[in-house]
Amino acid sequence: MKQRTIKRAVEAIGIGLHKGVAVKLRLEPMAENSGIVFYRSDKGVSIPLSPDYVVDTKMATVIGKEGVVISTIEHLMSAVYAFGIDNLRIIVDNDEVPIMDGSAVSFVMMIEEAGIKELEAPKKFIKITKEVEIRDGEKYVKLKPDEKISFDFEINFDHPVIGNQKYKFNFSTKNYIEEIARARTFGFLKEVQYLRSIGLALGGSLENAIVLDDKKILNDSLRFEDEFVRHKILDAIGDMSLIGANFIGCYEAKASGHHLNHLLTKKLAQEKAFEIVTFEQKGEKAVAKAFS
Repeated sequence: MKQRTIKRAVEAIGIGLHKGVAVKLRLEPMAENSGIVFYRSDKGVSIPLSPDYVVDTKMATVIGKEGVVISTIEHLMSAVYAFGIDNLRIIVDNDEVPIMDGSAVSFVMMIEEAGIKELEAPKKFIKITKEVEIRDGEKYVKLKPDEKISFDFEINFDHPVIGNQKYKFNFSTKNYIEEIARARTFGFLKEVQYLRSIGLALGGSLENAIVLDDKKILNDSLRFEDEFVRHKILDAIGDMSLIGANFIGCYEAKASGHHLNHLLTKKLAQEKAFEIVTFEQKGEKAVAKAFS
């Protein structure tokens, strides 16, 4: 299996979730072994995709360098990861990736429009070799060795619409598009009101998030009955992209979020609980099939 980029550049314009201003997003092909690099065109600063450049995880995954930040990268990176793209330049002209409709489906459409290009160098995978876990009370997130790629998530909210939800996602690009990509981010009305009072969530609306009051959703309908836990998996896929390559193993979480995901990516590196593999080796067919 070979490294991937996109065939041609594509652009889109959307609203930033927190500032509520228009953001231009451009995806450009990169050569093999370039990795994924974000670029703030209004500041002239490049930020490599790496746990070392994560500067905030409270409301979203935020990367930064030299005082320049790019927020809410997880939905875009979820789609990039799902297509197995290894080399890409991501350009924005403000400090947020546009929220689009609150899911990853717009980014899937951009990548499909651009097309996938295989390069000459072999694709590198991070194969999990021993279990790594981050725990915070009853919340936890872990990576475990496995021959396949999966995401197993459980959430439990004291809300009549959400409650306890579990979902195990057996990864493939096709499954991602069908099961995960359309799941939207969600928030509670009282939280939105507070965030707006401190100058955040100014771009949030029923058009780009599921909003709940104390008893119901304020949107017309859900896209999936368990859309909430599916979106948590969407986020997790995006957050795990920061380890620098597609991993082979099982991600498992309960009530986790961006912060625990970030700590997990750092602990994975610290404990060297993985090996880098390329598939001129046994197992290529099963893994390559997931990205077909």
